[in-house]
Amino acid sequence: MSDPITTVVFDIGNVLIEWNPEHLYRKLIPDDLERARFLETVCSAAWNEQQDLGRSWSEAVELLTRQHPEKAALIAAYDVRWHEMVPGEIPGTVEILTRLKAQGVPLYAITNFSTGKFAEARRRFPFLETGFEDVVISGEEKLIKPDPRIYAVLFERNGLEAKTCLFIDDSLPNVEAAREAGMRAHHFRGAEGLRSELADLGLLAM
Repeated sequence: MSDPITTVVFDIGNVLIEWNPEHLYRKLIPDDLERARFLETVCSAAWNEQQDLGRSWSEAVELLTRQHPEKAALIAAYDVRWHEMVPGEIPGTVEILTRLKAQGVPLYAITNFSTGKFAEARRRFPFLETGFEDVVISGEEKLIKPDPRIYAVLFERNGLEAKTCLFIDDSLPNVEAAREAGMRAHHFRGAEGLRSELADLGLLAM
């Protein structure tokens, strides 16, 4: 018989709050092909990932602007207009978080997030400040999911056993890494599916 799941560990981006650069860059680069090329070759996922690993935004913008001076304003917008990429909460999941907390379920988070932007997000979304017993932030740890070491930070810092934790993430590689680390994991594709799994585990009344 497997150990009961007692603890829930959330990802944040695109599980609790939406993040998508398209929301901003549709305004700035109306042409679909031009916008896709910019987000693939200039302000790319790999470039953004370095901020999630701890690089400062000022350094990131300066570096990329030297490489693409003709796109300086578009590059700067990724930093100064970041909130336009984050339109709000994911429907239903903050309600789930609130209900779990009210029922006394221990709640944690592991997030790939730059430290500066996470501080801004915390001011905008109060549940990020009050909802969790601990949040492991990639920019602080200089580790990023799916690196197994970031999951170990959560366990070691909080005295948690992986086998008693349910991890929730929209990224399949992150979910698979959590399973490799010994956690049960849910590949998030919407609040209904998450609510159903939590009910099956006896953590949430339907």
